[in-house]
Amino acid sequence: MDYLDQIDLSKLPQHVAIIMDGNGRWAKGKGKLRIFGHHNGVTSVRDVVEGADKLGIKYITLYTFSSENWNRPKLEVMAIMELMVSTIHKEVPGFMKNNIRLNAIGDLDMLPEKCLRELNSAIETTSGNTGVVLTLALSYSSRREIVRAAKNIAIKVKNGELDINDINEEVFEQNLFTGDMPNPELLIRTSGEYRISNYLLWQIAYAELYFTTKLWPDFRKEDLYEAVIDFQKRERRFGLTSEQVN
Repeated sequence: MDYLDQIDLSKLPQHVAIIMDGNGRWAKGKGKLRIFGHHNGVTSVRDVVEGADKLGIKYITLYTFSSENWNRPKLEVMAIMELMVSTIHKEVPGFMKNNIRLNAIGDLDMLPEKCLRELNSAIETTSGNTGVVLTLALSYSSRREIVRAAKNIAIKVKNGELDINDINEEVFEQNLFTGDMPNPELLIRTSGEYRISNYLLWQIAYAELYFTTKLWPDFRKEDLYEAVIDFQKRERRFGLTSEQVN
């Protein structure tokens, strides 16, 4: 049976977050430089977004570059930034054709000026699109995001814009980078690692976690479909009993 035939389109995760891991190991296994893996990972992104669009998944958020990644060798970081600039530039026509809206979260002011300029241009160009919302987590740290949200709330309280008694989970979520999108229901991590790696820690509180040994450059839309099938087999109780949800 085809993967698509096994998916219940009425029970799709609205938001899928992905930790794209294994580019370097994929390249090393082929006797290539790590950047070769990052280049081939772009193909996986394109294919997965196409698959999400075909299913009707509304939000895809990709862990593209963490704040910790700045500590990698300088040449690799520079190569990744150059790849990002060229990739975003090349992908915009496809985004427009396929109605994809580009978004980005993280400490974006840490990005090189050229990269940030290309990113903002693509976000503006695609802002009117109504299909899949593709969010790139760039220079992203979930702990920093949470601290930033706490500071924003503290400033609002100090300035009299917010009463301390009105602070709740909803208010806190509105101050996160992801405040205008639903929380992920499915988190996928490739390459066989079983870590969250400081990614969307608040947002994935009730997400289903799916781990695969496939390295990111080998991941395709069929693998996304397989993850969705696994997601749909799980009982999501949110603290209730099986009897209460069935």
